[in-house]
Amino acid sequence: MSEGREQAGARHLPRLLDAACAAAGILVLWPVFAAVALLILLLDGPPVLFSQARVGRHGSRFRIWKFRSMRAGAPGSAITRAGDARITGIGARLRRYKLDELPQLFNVLIGDMSLVGPRPEVPEYVCAESPEWRAVLEARPGITDVATLLYRDEEALLAASGDADRLYRETVLPEKLLLNAAYLRERTLLRDVRLIWLSLCYSLLPKRFDPGRIRRSFPTGTDYGGNLYSLSPTLDR
Repeated sequence: MSEGREQAGARHLPRLLDAACAAAGILVLWPVFAAVALLILLLDGPPVLFSQARVGRHGSRFRIWKFRSMRAGAPGSAITRAGDARITGIGARLRRYKLDELPQLFNVLIGDMSLVGPRPEVPEYVCAESPEWRAVLEARPGITDVATLLYRDEEALLAASGDADRLYRETVLPEKLLLNAAYLRERTLLRDVRLIWLSLCYSLLPKRFDPGRIRRSFPTGTDYGGNLYSLSPTLDR
């Protein structure tokens, strides 16, 4: 009986840690939330927040929340390229420092997301029948993961392509799935903490972004970014 309770406790521990860290983050960062919201209202008007349907654990759908960084109601592709005309002036700054992602702490708090996990994708790009997607969808989606960290300059890569949607579907997304699956197979609490630390560092100091350090920090036998960075070597700086 005690063994069963210990196993149940071990299963729930990651979720409890996520909720506690998200709550602490919201309490500590509330002045940042307020400042960002005020800037959006003053410089671009309402609404402050943006929500979108995403695919979560086991294929369930939920709404992800972000600070709005694009013109309200602007039509366009589900993926974003650098220089996208839909991005507002304040939105560009928020995206550079990843401040637009802060409201996802509430997604973590209510259990839709985790701090670390595969980034949730929009439904149109998800093929739940494929083995790669089934493996990734076993995990709760997260605010950050190895693929997101390694390709934080993805928008610049897509902007350099003549067909951004095709590049994303045929190259970017498959590589992200491989990276996520590899990370999940060897995931530990220490690796998660290291990933969160690096995500914070590169969000605050984006000019110090170092893909090589990420690949060295999370070796899994997968060729991190081999295809993507061969397409745009200037990103590997």
